[in-house]
Amino acid sequence: MKKIAIIQESPYVLDKERTIEKAVDLINLVSSKGAELIVFPEAFISGYPAWIWRLRPGGDWGISEELHIRLLKNAIDLSSDELKPMLEAAKDNGVTVVCGINERDNANSQSTIYNSAITINTQGQIINIHRKLMPTNPERMVWGFGDGHGLNVIDTPVGRIGSLICWESYMPLARYSLYSQGIEIYIAPTYDSGEEWVGTMQHIAREGKCWVISCGVALERKDLPEDFPNLDGLYPADEEWINPGGSLVVSPTGEIVAGPLSKEKDCLVVDIDVELASHSKRALDVAGHYSRPDIFKLHVDRSRQFSTQFNNKN
Repeated sequence: MKKIAIIQESPYVLDKERTIEKAVDLINLVSSKGAELIVFPEAFISGYPAWIWRLRPGGDWGISEELHIRLLKNAIDLSSDELKPMLEAAKDNGVTVVCGINERDNANSQSTIYNSAITINTQGQIINIHRKLMPTNPERMVWGFGDGHGLNVIDTPVGRIGSLICWESYMPLARYSLYSQGIEIYIAPTYDSGEEWVGTMQHIAREGKCWVISCGVALERKDLPEDFPNLDGLYPADEEWINPGGSLVVSPTGEIVAGPLSKEKDCLVVDIDVELASHSKRALDVAGHYSRPDIFKLHVDRSRQFSTQFNNKN
């Protein structure tokens, strides 16, 4: 049995330094309870930009500009040492951490933000960076399109893990790219929640015969900074919850073994039998004996994409 922890807590929205400090405290907390794999929500550092679902396209341009500037300033440049406290916490506790971040591009224009999920190993090293392939609807005004570079399944002391972010889980080929790498623990940081999302998580567990860890965004009005522009207009004072969370754990049989945790901030610490992911494939192995590679093949380009290529000077 392996012990995993889902962190359904809010960040300090638009404040990466305080959010990183909070993440370190939470890593220490659940590690003390025996957690070996710790999962944070989508865009935890430094907050999912929930306001995009309420701003009027074209009508709230000034507010959009102000919030985007603040989000960009609080996005993480992975070439810096901004996440050093989290890396040290993972190493000190000997745990694997998956965390959603707003990632600031450091290789091209240095001004695009990506919705990324990073994996930190027990040695305090970032061993995978997955950028969300398809930002959904108004998310495209905030985040750039990711590529296949992070579509990896990673060996960890807990098992073979991989991540897709929110509605990427509705992309059959993205899911299949993880199934075909022998994924045992499918991690889904998400802003979505509710019955339909729960049904999707159960379907993926049954389809891929893997454990599914869905980590939802729990966000209340009080979590927004006091100087948030047009706060009362976008979020009336009598509105408490902006997003309810809905984190859950699903076994490879499709059974919900923990959660959904709704309108509550807490840490789900759960024991899972990772070997069940292999045993369950006896009757259905969609990337193995049930795959029919003579008929169907999937090509995945995992190279990092760049818009410019420079040749060396003579």
